[in-house]
Amino acid sequence: MKTKLYSLMLACTALPLFSQVGINTSSPTATLDVNGTLKVRDIPAATALPGYQVLAVNQGTTQVFSMDPALLTGASATNTTVYNAKKTTGINILNLGVLPSDFQPVNFVQADRNIGNAALFTNADGSYNIPSTGVYAVGFAFRYGTGLQASLLSGAPGIGIARTRSGITTLIDTRPFSGINLALAINITFSDSSINSLYSFQAGDKISFGLVDTGNISVGLLGSSVASFYVYKVSN
Repeated sequence: MKTKLYSLMLACTALPLFSQVGINTSSPTATLDVNGTLKVRDIPAATALPGYQVLAVNQGTTQVFSMDPALLTGASATNTTVYNAKKTTGINILNLGVLPSDFQPVNFVQADRNIGNAALFTNADGSYNIPSTGVYAVGFAFRYGTGLQASLLSGAPGIGIARTRSGITTLIDTRPFSGINLALAINITFSDSSINSLYSFQAGDKISFGLVDTGNISVGLLGSSVASFYVYKVSN
C-alpha cells in the first residue's frame, strides 16, 4: 500500500513539470506566463554579437521571440546621406566669383537627382551639402561632347571636385582629359573622365562638381555632354 501511495505522490509532483506556470495570472498561455514587470539583477555582458540572439516582445501578443541581431542593424541601416544625380541635357558651367578661377561647377540642380533627399542639394551654386562629419565615398563622371575630340585641347582641361568650408573653396581632386599625338599630324583628346575616391568632410561642407581650365571648352559641345555624380557616407 505504501508503495502505491509513494507512486501516486511522485506522479502528482511531476505534473507541474509538464504544465504551464502563471505569475499574477490564473490562465497562463505559455510555459511561463508573467503578468507584470520583470527584473534580472545579474546579467553577464557579451563582448560580441556573433552566436547570440536578441529577445524581442511582440506588442500585439506580448510574447517574447528570439531574433538575429543582424535584423535589427539591417532595419536601422538606411543611409540618409545617399545622393545621386545625372544630367544629359542642358549642361552648362556656372561662373561663380567665389570659386577658384580655374574651376567652374556644372549646373546640376535638384531635378537632376535619381536618388536622395533634395534638401541635401543647393541649386544656386550646384553643390551637395554634407549633413554630418565623416568619411564619404564620392564619384564624378563627365563626358565632354562625344568623349573624343579630333584635336588636342590646349592647356590642361579636365574635371574636378571642390569643397567649400567656412566660405573658402578648395579643389580636393582633379582628373585631366588625356590626349595623344598620332602619325600624320592626327591629334586626339579623350574627353571622358571620372573621379571615384574617399574624402573626409565636416558637417556643413559644400561639395561641387565641375570643370577645370575651361578656357578652351566649347559651349556648343557642353550641350551634348553628360555628367553625373554620387555621394554617400561610409564611416564616422
